[in-house]
Amino acid sequence: MRTFLTSSVTALALMTAGAAQAEPVKIGVITTLSGGGASLGVDMRDAFTLAIKQSGNSEIELVVEDDAQKPELAVQIAEKMIQSDKVDLMTGIIWSNLAMAVIPNAIAQDIIYLSPNAGPSALAGANCNPNYFNVAYQNDNFHEAMGEYDNKDYKNTFILAPNYPAGKDALTGFKRYYKGALAGEVYTQVGQTDYAAEIAEIRASGADSVYFFLPGGMGIAFMKQYAQSGVNIPVTGPGFSFSQDVLPAIGDAALGVKNSGTWAKDLDNPANKAFVEAFQKEYKRLPSIYAAQSWDTANLILSALGKASVKDKAAFRAALKEADFASVRGKFKFNKNNHPIQDIYVTEVVKEGDVLTNKIIATAFTDHGDAYADKCAM
Repeated sequence: MRTFLTSSVTALALMTAGAAQAEPVKIGVITTLSGGGASLGVDMRDAFTLAIKQSGNSEIELVVEDDAQKPELAVQIAEKMIQSDKVDLMTGIIWSNLAMAVIPNAIAQDIIYLSPNAGPSALAGANCNPNYFNVAYQNDNFHEAMGEYDNKDYKNTFILAPNYPAGKDALTGFKRYYKGALAGEVYTQVGQTDYAAEIAEIRASGADSVYFFLPGGMGIAFMKQYAQSGVNIPVTGPGFSFSQDVLPAIGDAALGVKNSGTWAKDLDNPANKAFVEAFQKEYKRLPSIYAAQSWDTANLILSALGKASVKDKAAFRAALKEADFASVRGKFKFNKNNHPIQDIYVTEVVKEGDVLTNKIIATAFTDHGDAYADKCAM
């Protein structure tokens, strides 16, 4: 899908930085728009598209393509965007295995890539790169927050995640801060839909709690089967497993579950209030954390375009690094490795009327960076 986006400047657009001198800019957006992870990519695309539309910058062209959650397809799309479409910037990838397949080659070709979600540890430390900016988090971060928070309630946790880079980072992050014992540690298959064996193992483990990271359709399947199993061991997780895009499918089984994230719709700042209102008005649904991160990614790009030409890579990178935009998360700045330093919250799944959503109940970390930045030589 190739889309030119135009709009008159609205009141919301005043909260973003438009281009000081408009120039043609082509942005390649590779994201997941089909299959079990489609809801994540759809929220990413919709928020990014809306932010550009609200800016009134008619010189931005988006080249949007579906990776179908397949690394080999994502690689093909990326090469086409770089070689044929001649994109200036790239963004959009949700999944860390796809990020690892695409990003190193793209940045080696002097393409600036801005991640709205995936934050693999392999790109945060010694392999950091001036052309790679992560506007979301480093993969370990949300899990570190829940490891810290779970210390106050639990002593023997069963942990599980998919066997791919983000899953390994997830459990590494949780274990970095969790001080209790582990009743079990299991890596599932990516895209798995049957969790009978894992639930049986949890039942027999003696665990006093379960911490799991299963994004998209995987988390929906696990939570439904877990609720049906009759196992009453409490669960916690990162915000990905209880994000707005999956809560309707999980249903009331998610009520009361505590999870972690850098954003929630009730964060009290003007940029967030305007974002939630605009997203709901445009799409008739609440935004997810994937939408929030994508919205920030678009507005970061817009702020940099207001200060430098995208053709001047050094100047444009410097403008990005300033992070001079109104983040829906409130405080936001980049660490030396171009990954965020930001607050991380604990939220609880609640019901507002008939709608399941999350509300903030605690702050897990303030001004939290990542464990790999010190290995970055930038």
